[in-house]
Amino acid sequence: MNTQEMQNVIINQGILPLYFNADETVSKEVLKAIYKAGIKAVEYTNRGETALKNFTALVTLRNQEMPNMLLGIGTIKNLEQAKAYLEIGADFLLSPGYVAEVAEYCVSKNIFYSPGCMTPSEIIAAENAGIQFIKLFPGNILGTEFLGAIKDIFPNLYFMPTGGVDTSEENISSWYKAGVSAVGMGSKLISKALMEAKDYQTIEQKTKEVIETIQKIKTK
Repeated sequence: MNTQEMQNVIINQGILPLYFNADETVSKEVLKAIYKAGIKAVEYTNRGETALKNFTALVTLRNQEMPNMLLGIGTIKNLEQAKAYLEIGADFLLSPGYVAEVAEYCVSKNIFYSPGCMTPSEIIAAENAGIQFIKLFPGNILGTEFLGAIKDIFPNLYFMPTGGVDTSEENISSWYKAGVSAVGMGSKLISKALMEAKDYQTIEQKTKEVIETIQKIKTK
């Protein structure tokens, strides 16, 4: 898939789940659970010493059992990290901030990259580099009013808040009313407690409910 096609998968899905767990088996079971729930694109977070090894295992699992799943890697801070994950099969990249060298590389290779931005200056830099899909981070600090205030300045960009977005219809709806194209959702959906309990059934059910909530909001 090219950048536009991957972007469309996330926009149509309306949510980008993100998670990390140091345990490879837990990481794989969570991926299976959200795939069963209907997720077609996910962000695994580049945190901790086991992240690269675990992501390699996720790519193998995806190739064997869920070929239409897009695996993204988040918390990419430099080009070296980006290339390392792309080499083992990452489909797309995300960062907590705007990384110019990663943006330039991804645009040149038609790789989907979503940088985290929290100021108009960062968004402008990303747009000028050829990026279309902006991760508003941290979403709970910026809030819906921030997006409402800047949205008209960037009519050709897509926005996705990440950080603090919860599973309630009220919260998700407020972001969509402000003009987002998707929401990033981590611990509010795939919590540390659920992973520690290995409660994959609840993760699957909660994910299904959020997908249904978002589709309901989008059709209003």
